[in-house]
This record gives sequence, structure tokens and C-alpha cells, in this order.
Amino acid sequence: MEFIKIKNVTKQYRNGVTAIYDLNLGIKKGDFVFVIGGSGSGKSTLFKMLYREEKPTRGEIIIGGLNVGKIRNNKVYKIRRKLGIVFQDYRLLPKSTVYENVAFALEVIGAKTDDIHKKTLKALELVGLKGKIRNYPDQLSGGEQQRVAIARAIVNEPKLLLCDEPTGNLDPEKSMEIMRVLENINQTLGTTIIMTTHAKEIVNQMEKRVIVLKDGRLVKDYEKGKYANEDI
Repeated sequence: MEFIKIKNVTKQYRNGVTAIYDLNLGIKKGDFVFVIGGSGSGKSTLFKMLYREEKPTRGEIIIGGLNVGKIRNNKVYKIRRKLGIVFQDYRLLPKSTVYENVAFALEVIGAKTDDIHKKTLKALELVGLKGKIRNYPDQLSGGEQQRVAIARAIVNEPKLLLCDEPTGNLDPEKSMEIMRVLENINQTLGTTIIMTTHAKEIVNQMEKRVIVLKDGRLVKDYEKGKYANEDI
């Protein structure tokens, strides 16, 4: 059963640039998928359409039975609550503790205090930071800050986690730590993960499904892929 269906999707911007051409893609629940490709390949546009910052010009993007492109602007929060997003820059609240940064994601949706406490600790345990709940972001390494960002993204137990270059600011060792955290989330919670990356070593070590975009088109789809030089 496909959890995400991308059917005949084209995205053309108002300036006339077409970023995605007639894309067809299916992703099953619980999959871990890398999206790779060079600059201008369409990776960022695809991500923006998945979390409904952009809408397809033509075609459909269906996530968990919901046609994302048809959602009204004032209802976008409904889809955003069902997915988690991790960016390259951590976007943490500098004057809030690790615990407060993660709990904030539940507070803004009006979760009960008991639920906030339990879910926040569970998320921090999953990313290996339960011992640093009182620390502030500037007391953490870059890798630890990204783990806080991941905990915040999964605290509401979303079915889908979108990771946009999450290791882009990290050295190879810290990058692999983040990948182990993501793999643990994928396996423990069954979360579907879609991740863009330029990191050849990560893709090759993880051996997950690899989708290659080039000039807005799907050119390769490896079930357990490697990062070939011609893919960039």
C-alpha cells in the first residue's frame, strides 16, 4: 500500500521556470528514501510540495489519502501536524532549553501537559539526549543541536519525516550519528523518511532506496542504491 502517491506532477513557477516535469512516484509506509540530484534538479521544489509550501501546477500529491495540493491555505496546518520537517539549519529557540525547544512543538497545538512531558522525554530518549534536557542550544555541539531539531520534528509522532540536507553542516562522524538516529526512528516508530542529501558517503553506507532527479525529471530509482558520479 502506497503511503505517498505523486501522480503526473508538474511544477511551473510564475517566472516561467519549470522545476518538475511529469513526476510519478510511489512511496510505501515505513520506507526510508534518499532524494539526490545536482543543483536545479527539483529536490527543493519536491520537498516544498510535500509539506505544502508550494502546490503542483498539474497532477496530484496524495499523502495518507489526503490530496495535499487541494488543501486550502487556511487549512495547511492540518497537513503540517501530520508530518515532521528537519532542515539543514537547526532553527532552535536560543533562549529555551533542549526540553523547552521540543515541548514547544506540542504546546503550540494545545496538547495536554502530561502528554507534552511524556512525549518530549520519549523523543529526546530516541535521539539520545535525555541527559541534556536542561542544556541550552549554545551548550551543544552541532550534531546535538540537530538531534534536538529531530526530536522536535518527531515529538508528535508524525507518519512522515522530511529531512532537507540534515547533515549539511556536520562533519562525517557527526553526520553518521544523525543517520543512525534517523534509522532508529524509522525502525522503532515505523516513520516514513524522505531525505535530500549531497553526501555520497551517507547514501552509499545506508543502502536505502535512492531517487535521482535531474533537470526536474525522475531519471533513476534504485531499491538499494549507491550514489553514482553521474547522479549529480
